[in-house]
Amino acid sequence: MAGTAVTPTRMVLNQLKGRLKTARRGHKLLKDKRDELMRQFMDVVRENKVLRENVEEGLTAAFSSLQVASSIMSPEMLEQALLYPRQSVELDMTFKNIMSVNVPRYSFTTQNNDPSEIYPYGFAQTSGELDDALDRMARVFEDMLKLAEVEKTMQLLAEEIEKTRRRVNALEYVMIPELEGNIKYITMKLEENENSTKVRLLKVKDMVLQKAHNYS
Repeated sequence: MAGTAVTPTRMVLNQLKGRLKTARRGHKLLKDKRDELMRQFMDVVRENKVLRENVEEGLTAAFSSLQVASSIMSPEMLEQALLYPRQSVELDMTFKNIMSVNVPRYSFTTQNNDPSEIYPYGFAQTSGELDDALDRMARVFEDMLKLAEVEKTMQLLAEEIEKTRRRVNALEYVMIPELEGNIKYITMKLEENENSTKVRLLKVKDMVLQKAHNYS
């Protein structure tokens, strides 16, 4: 209940007014942050939708070609063809700050830029569908990496939005109303004290005048 834990003095009243001003300013800043986080989050959601569709289409095409190659080539020949990869990939991760949230940024570099290095076999004993499968898998890899980056960004932004929302609600529905209630309580108490003081002063004045009149 407002006023039960505060001392009704002018010093406390001034302190509470300062805290209320700070709380209102913080509430506005947090609301602005929450709104901007929501805007950023929706942009990432739309990007995620496009990337997921591209990745699903690419993987479906790659697996279809691999399935055809598996039906043409023997399991031993297919395993032997893919046993010793010639291309290697290095994955790097940096961070980007979005509204005080550090989200990951992935990038990769290949051992060399020769596209033929994705084929770890000779072409004489293998199926053309296997070539298509590896080519499509190589092309979809970048989208897969970007999709992982975007989904992690979505997760981090969603967590920050929830934390910011709780802080906004705590200020809006708990702290600010409590401060306003305490300020109102102290203000009323001070007014009551001032009125009581005025009444006592008037009584003292009347007594002094009465005493002076009697003696005269």
